[in-house]
Amino acid sequence: MKRIHVHYDGVRYSVAGRELDELKAEIANALADGKPHWLKVNLGEGTVRQTELLIARGVGVALTPIDPATEEPLDPVPVALPGES
Repeated sequence: MKRIHVHYDGVRYSVAGRELDELKAEIANALADGKPHWLKVNLGEGTVRQTELLIARGVGVALTPIDPATEEPLDPVPVALPGES
């Protein structure tokens, strides 16, 4: 199973079963549209709770793809930093 950690406001969330490029495109499209967008993610270990994160300009988000073979992070991928578009 593919998994991506989403780092948002100092908290780590996760997304499962999606490709990194697909998730990056969703975030980039939301920022390009200029309208707030709610990104569905999971919160927690063991008991997972579905959560939605507000994606908007100036909100820092980083994506860390997880290697399914080792469960170790690959290189983090910054998407948007506070104050940057």
